[in-house]
Amino acid sequence: MKKKILMVCEAFGGGVFTYVSQLCNDMVDDFDIYLAYSLRPQTPDNYKEFLDPRVHLIEMKCVGVKGLTSLSNNRAAIKELRKIEEDVHPDIIHLHSSVAGGLGRLAYKGKNNTVIYTPHGYAHILMGPGLKSFIYKTAEKILGKTNSMTLTCCESEDEEAKKFSKRTAYIETGVNLKDLSVSLDGIEPIKNDKFTVFTLGRACVQKQPQLFNEIAKLVPEARFVWIGNGELENLLDAPNLEVTGWKPRKEALAMAKGADAFILCSLGEAIAMSLIENMYIKKLVLVSNTMGNKSVIQDGVNGYVCTMAREYADRIKAAMNKFPFELPEKAYQDVMKIYNTDIMKEKYIGFYKSL
Repeated sequence: MKKKILMVCEAFGGGVFTYVSQLCNDMVDDFDIYLAYSLRPQTPDNYKEFLDPRVHLIEMKCVGVKGLTSLSNNRAAIKELRKIEEDVHPDIIHLHSSVAGGLGRLAYKGKNNTVIYTPHGYAHILMGPGLKSFIYKTAEKILGKTNSMTLTCCESEDEEAKKFSKRTAYIETGVNLKDLSVSLDGIEPIKNDKFTVFTLGRACVQKQPQLFNEIAKLVPEARFVWIGNGELENLLDAPNLEVTGWKPRKEALAMAKGADAFILCSLGEAIAMSLIENMYIKKLVLVSNTMGNKSVIQDGVNGYVCTMAREYADRIKAAMNKFPFELPEKAYQDVMKIYNTDIMKEKYIGFYKSL
């Protein structure tokens, strides 16, 4: 008989949706997969079309309704999670992201199964310093003592996990090379007259738009583009910087193909899908020296790891003078060998079977 795996995903949108739906589809040949999920505004309307019909779907009604802020709702959510466990009888329970990880580790004792938590980027790092960050970090310290293990998306996130849990492991995130190749086929790059540096994402605290803006001001001879928008887009006011708003995927890929360099100057990541995609497209990548980014990029080998705005600016100016083609080529090879869903699938099958 196949092992039963119950995936619990409250944050069923954005990058986590892509990750979890891909993982469910990849595991369904070897395991009996159940997916308990909560609908979010970011969840695609046709989300069921992304999932193999053999995946058993369970829509949760209480988990994630008010995050973790309501005690009465938390009690209802824990009761709902325990009822799902009772109905499914899973061998493995895999909790994805902070809310599912918090409620799930309270609900599940791991007496008759193995409980796994994947943070997909620790919230207390991604949101920057502050009271909310302190609360999330304190919760991780407490919940890390439960009968569960933490499975992260890269080595540097695993280093953070070891601060909270004695049982940790990591499996690198990957992109679906077949899907990405199909998406890129026939897309003509949008050409630029100037050396173009871009990033993609929501203009929020995690992505540090003020740092991206500072870098742009230090390299006035280059063109900078922020694909996306957000609550902090007012900080993107450099004269050589354009904020495009959100673009359809094909247009965003065309802009990426036509650009020269990609910056990811975030406070932290698990592993950003946008980073792996731009490595595959063979863009010169510059990243912050933070959780997630520093696991993927080795400074001067497959891209650049920077700390201060001046470092980013100096690297960009040097690339404008003499482009380091060997770095994007090495980054591309890394995607082919490590950061793809074929490799990720084999590692996950081995991991689940070993439990």
